[in-house]
Amino acid sequence: MTPVTTIIEPFRIKSVEPIRITTRAQREAFLKAAGYNVFMLRADDVLIDLLTDSGTGAMSAQQWAAIMRGDESYAGASSYYRFADAVRDIFGFRHVLPTHQGRAAERILFSTMCTSGEVVPNNTHFDTTRANVENTGAEAVDIPVPQARRPSEPYPFKGNMDVAALEALIAEVGRDRIPLVMLTITNNSGGGQPVSMANVKAVRAVCDLHRLPLYIDACRFAENCWFIREREAGYAETSVADIARELFSYADGCTMSAKKDGLVNIGGFLATNDDGLAKRETDTLILTEGFPTYGGMAGRDLEATAVGLKEVLEHDYLRYRIASTAYLGRHFAAAGVPIVQPPGGHAIYIDAAAMLAHIPPRMLPGQALVGELYLQGGIRAVEIGTVMFGKTDPQTGEERTAAMELVRLAMPRRVYTQSHVDYVVEVMRDIYARRESISGLKIVWQSQPLRHFTARFAPAAP
Repeated sequence: MTPVTTIIEPFRIKSVEPIRITTRAQREAFLKAAGYNVFMLRADDVLIDLLTDSGTGAMSAQQWAAIMRGDESYAGASSYYRFADAVRDIFGFRHVLPTHQGRAAERILFSTMCTSGEVVPNNTHFDTTRANVENTGAEAVDIPVPQARRPSEPYPFKGNMDVAALEALIAEVGRDRIPLVMLTITNNSGGGQPVSMANVKAVRAVCDLHRLPLYIDACRFAENCWFIREREAGYAETSVADIARELFSYADGCTMSAKKDGLVNIGGFLATNDDGLAKRETDTLILTEGFPTYGGMAGRDLEATAVGLKEVLEHDYLRYRIASTAYLGRHFAAAGVPIVQPPGGHAIYIDAAAMLAHIPPRMLPGQALVGELYLQGGIRAVEIGTVMFGKTDPQTGEERTAAMELVRLAMPRRVYTQSHVDYVVEVMRDIYARRESISGLKIVWQSQPLRHFTARFAPAAP
């Protein structure tokens, strides 16, 4: 008997939402009106939306049922205690502060811990993390392992922090200028790549040596723990939940956008074991988010998150989730499309610099590819390159380009089926076949920080 190898969606579809089919002529008009920035498109004008996996997933029947018992009491809501218990069970931290999303947790953490002139090391800061660090006057420093800078080179834990570089940074700037060390799991800016347990332990050891707190950006913690189970020796028989508990035992606290591995559309939290720090963070939470037992979340959202944090650790869900993303990556690679290898957990990252080698970095090859994806197939993706992370040199006015020019196609959780993914593959094959006809772009207007959300572009001169 031949064994069945197809990995199917471990759910049935109970409610459907129509998506609008548009013509290329329509999309040309929409993109031009949006200043060639897909963030500025109306969602109704997008066919397959892979802009982000943040808050775009589908909730389960159990989550919708939990919403109905949401306690909207201003103080002491029972929903908070169910939420906090779920967080403590997985992450283990004593103090749990609910926030409306991850960037609010980041803002509270960094505004409490950081001051001007300090330095925050990370394997790689993502956009809002970097912006919130820099908003305090501190410097956000990325120290990924060297393999992270080589997109096509397979390496099981390309999300790791370079431990030797961390030690060198501490020696260079001094321990007193580093308020905390942070690890992002999985490493979003670096291709959705996981961090190994061994690396977490090694970073913890350096932090202990220098008496530095270690915090984790836990947005995609379950996906990271699945990769540890699949790729790291000694964990093949360990449940993902137990891997998570071990991983967070090495940290002093974490931030999380529950819009990712919380499987909800809004919400997040900040957690810590530091009693004094928690008091100061709570004061800021009350000032900017809300009372400590609801923060920036409604009771119904606290309930949905409590359920989602459990569901995301289920074996069948994670097996399907990682396999479906890898399916897209394999088909892209088979068509010749250069991607970050191996495929990450939540997204496939195209190496736009390699695919569009005729477009120099200052003509924004990643943004050009994002536009072409929308024009050709109505697919919305996001650039992770010079638009997102480049900066204008204050002395010369020239653009400082990013280390890599990537385009991320992020997979919303429990939303699209295999036929949707096959459509994306077909569109990308066509684009790749005529890639040399794609032209670059230039920025004609931008704001700071996080310019990629609202910048406007125009076709660049050849």
